[in-house]
Amino acid sequence: MAERKLKVVQMLPALDSGGVERGTVELASELVRRGHESIVISDDGRMVDDLVESGSTHHCWEVGAKKLSTLLLVPKIRKFLQEEKPDILHLRSRLPAWIGYLAWRGLPESRRPHLVTTVHGPYSVSWYSEIMTKGEVVIAVSESIKEYILNNYPKVDPKRIQVIHRGVDRDIFSYGYTPDSEWLKVWHDENPGLPGKYVVTMPGRLTRWKGQEHFIEVIQRLKQRGIPVHGLIVGGAHDKKQDFEHELKTLVQKAQLTDDVTFTGDRRDLRDIMAISDAVVSLSTKYEAFGRTTIEALSLGIPVAAYAHGGVKEQLADVFPEGMAEVNDISGITGLLESWYHNSPSVPELHKFTLREMLDATINCYAKCVG
Repeated sequence: MAERKLKVVQMLPALDSGGVERGTVELASELVRRGHESIVISDDGRMVDDLVESGSTHHCWEVGAKKLSTLLLVPKIRKFLQEEKPDILHLRSRLPAWIGYLAWRGLPESRRPHLVTTVHGPYSVSWYSEIMTKGEVVIAVSESIKEYILNNYPKVDPKRIQVIHRGVDRDIFSYGYTPDSEWLKVWHDENPGLPGKYVVTMPGRLTRWKGQEHFIEVIQRLKQRGIPVHGLIVGGAHDKKQDFEHELKTLVQKAQLTDDVTFTGDRRDLRDIMAISDAVVSLSTKYEAFGRTTIEALSLGIPVAAYAHGGVKEQLADVFPEGMAEVNDISGITGLLESWYHNSPSVPELHKFTLREMLDATINCYAKCVG
């Protein structure tokens, strides 16, 4: 039987950067590729061109603007839904979800599209966040997020929750990938002290709960054990976090690690940096809903040492359990990296956390909704 053609509307604040935004564009592109109609409602952003070029329609409405006038979009969205008659309305963030839900609820039941929501993280528990549980289907991006929903919103029927892990594009993050010679030349010119070093990379924006302070201590301990280690902190600080960046650099100086730790700032070539690394770490002290860089590194074949909680624990338990350490166990992380320096572990090539799995599961979810 031929696949029924769907019209899907996704709503989110903007299309600038980030996991939610990337996932929205990836799904939109796949919908179009399969012959469905894809519409995205959001504010502007750097990813709009990619979205439109892949065949989706974009409506630039400020559904994520935190101001009272945003509520004026409710009748506009309702009229839009009446005219477009989509099969699915997929709400991906709290404020747009409120706007979309109020517009949807104002329609006669017989004329409402099927409502799908995605809980992308452990939001603060409140009536405001509860909007993300209103979907006919509530997608959780990991088992830990499913637990968060059930623990904090007991009225939600567990049967409505579907776990669909975020996935990595194996065509981009391919096992054994190596950067091209031009990239390598530029990289070595910029970092002449790295050849011969045991390179450990920590991706992530500079914010206290990401664990950069722990990372600096790990590098210090490895150096004290005679390992020729070099730590890469890959990620920048938000404008409001500049003081924390200064604090981290001061910590590096006090630990006499100025020549052993590099702050790269924001980079668009994280795949290449992880590919030339000997190991990658994830030291978030608050659990992450998924933790995309962990599975990206593992997909490249690079071992990951991480605090085992949240989505990162799920990935490691399934793909690379030898990389797990207890949260805040700096000694455990140090021990793993020390042992890997002497005997590099092998990372399995195949796993289930793929973009293809995510796209198939989401579109199958839509198809089940419409029957």
